[in-house]
Amino acid sequence: MGEAAKMVAKILHPHFVKEEEYAMPPLGLLPLLAEGKVTPDMKDVLAMTDKLKAELSQMLTEHREIVAALQELIAAAKKENKMKYVSFADKLILHAQTEEKVYYPTTILIGEYLKQKVRK
Repeated sequence: MGEAAKMVAKILHPHFVKEEEYAMPPLGLLPLLAEGKVTPDMKDVLAMTDKLKAELSQMLTEHREIVAALQELIAAAKKENKMKYVSFADKLILHAQTEEKVYYPTTILIGEYLKQKVRK
């Protein structure tokens, strides 16, 4: 199980760095955007949203690799009857799915929305 956990960590770390760099920060604008507040300085996130849009395919490929590693961890944890690690891995898989279906598309939409609003 230890080797499977190390593999998950090895794959996750560079992916998390990318998410922290450009995939997640634009989401911080959501409360203001939901209130209809758009300011010129918000255009600073466009580089991030454009980068995510350009690299979305790679991010999704990384998710598939992460999920495969997590499934290996689940199998190893089940063999050792360490169910808390199974639960942990299941939650990470769910988190990846949430990123794919909610966070990444929302980040991209923020960029597209701001391109229209900041231009005016």
